[in-house]
Parts: sequence; C-alpha cells; structure tokens
Amino acid sequence: MTSVFGIAGRSGSGKTTLIEAMLPLLGAAGLKVSVIKHSHHDFQLEPPGKDSARFRLAGAQEVMVASPFRYAIVHELRGAPEPSLQDQIARLAPADLVLVEGFKHAGIPRIEVYRPALGKPPLHEGDAAFLAVVTDAALNTALPCLPLNQPAVVAEFIRRAVGRA
Repeated sequence: MTSVFGIAGRSGSGKTTLIEAMLPLLGAAGLKVSVIKHSHHDFQLEPPGKDSARFRLAGAQEVMVASPFRYAIVHELRGAPEPSLQDQIARLAPADLVLVEGFKHAGIPRIEVYRPALGKPPLHEGDAAFLAVVTDAALNTALPCLPLNQPAVVAEFIRRAVGRA
C-alpha cells in the first residue's frame, strides 16, 4: 500500500528544496519514493520544435518520450478538468511513499513549510490535515514545529506519520 504525504506552503517557502534534501534520506531508509508537484502554471517538458512537441501540437492526446535512461508521458487535457490527486497517484508506478508538493487543500496528511519572513499568512491554521509546521522561526502554534534546516528530522517525522519508521 502506497502512503501519501503532502508538503504545502506558500511560494518561496522552501518546499522543493526540502523535498530534494529528503529524497536521498528516505531512499537510504529503504523507501521507494515518488513525487507529485502541482503547478498552477502551464509548463512544457520538451523544447518547442522537437518531435514530441510537434506531435502534441498536432493533436495527440498523449505523447511518450522514451530512452534507455527515462521516459515521460505528456497528457494534454484540452479543456477537460484537471484530474484529481487520487487519479494522479493512480498513474504512478508502485512506491512506498508519494510526496505531494502543492495541493494545499487536499485531504491528505501534510506539513506546512512556513517562513514568517515572507509576510504571508500560514496555511495550517484551522486545517486539521496539517500535522506539523516546518519553519525557520519560533511560532505560536499547537502543532509540532520542525527545523527547516534539518531535513533528516522532517523525513523521520514523515516516516513515523505514515507508519514507515
């Protein structure tokens, strides 16, 4: 059974950097980990003019680019609604843990990466799905506060939260 755990926070808070630092630690603990990153922006995986981009622009619903090193599938929604987080998870290969960056309001256990210096309000207040706050400052909250500059502590918290410690 795949465990799912979210990392949420405002733009610029350090979510991606934290996940990047935790991935080798979780792997060293024997976990196969996948990541889903949600973006509110359009993005391109291939340079314009490459064969795969040309196929997509010509109307292909999905284009797979495959090599001896990796493969990627680009699926065009073409006006269809964005698939749910559960639908996205179902598309992934089996893993022990899926870390989800973004999906701020998904009903999954998650932590917030919060930096008061950004001057933006926290997300965790009033949301019971948040289990802890990862921060670089002292906070007045009932949730556990984990040190942002210690990814091993955060990784261990996540492993315990999903029963993989």
